Amino acid sequence: MADIEGIARRIYDIVISPDTVTGLINGGLSVPLDYGYLVYGIFDTDTRYERETERIRMMNAIKHDILNYESIVNAVKLIFQLFNTYLAESEQDKIYRSVTTSIVGRLSTNIIAANIAKAVIEKTSFTYVVFKGKGNPIAFLSTILLFGGMAERSIRTSDSLSAETPEIYELLRPRDYDLLYFLFANAIQPFVDAIHAGHTEGKSVFHKIIKRVEEHLNINNIVGSYE
Repeated sequence: MADIEGIARRIYDIVISPDTVTGLINGGLSVPLDYGYLVYGIFDTDTRYERETERIRMMNAIKHDILNYESIVNAVKLIFQLFNTYLAESEQDKIYRSVTTSIVGRLSTNIIAANIAKAVIEKTSFTYVVFKGKGNPIAFLSTILLFGGMAERSIRTSDSLSAETPEIYELLRPRDYDLLYFLFANAIQPFVDAIHAGHTEGKSVFHKIIKRVEEHLNINNIVGSYE
């Protein structure tokens, strides 16, 4: 059963303050986590062939310049577009109106997607400076993604996505965006959870989540009006 209140609260937190996604980004590197995946990959001989096949796909995707700001934005926006298909236009406006009054509510998903991509690039750049100094952080990320723990993390996150939320995997896989998912999974997770709840438990559950988001927004607006 979906955690309706938990999902709604996490969506609300991001919608009301899109900058919070920057704190949810794993970024290009997480050294202890990557070491863990590297060790796990060494001892996991049962799926070695499948992972090598995925590494070849990763090499081809990187060759076609998948690791860039636009790809990350496009991947996130695809998920938001799927999320929005579960909403009537009036519901979209209610949810996103509080994010900014300067643009139409439905377009504010572009802001959230841009913030996520910016945070990924910035953290990748920072990590590159720490480890390497001057140069091209995306080229650096492309290189290390082909080797070691980060590649394992990318592939296994894609595998988990396919097993746990196949509707998202099928959305991202045609453009190889599933290989980028590990970079921003935490930031987009509550929206993915809501989509999955709607996909597996019915739109009525999804709408219950959205109703709770709206209630949180209304409570916030009421409190703000008295301050």
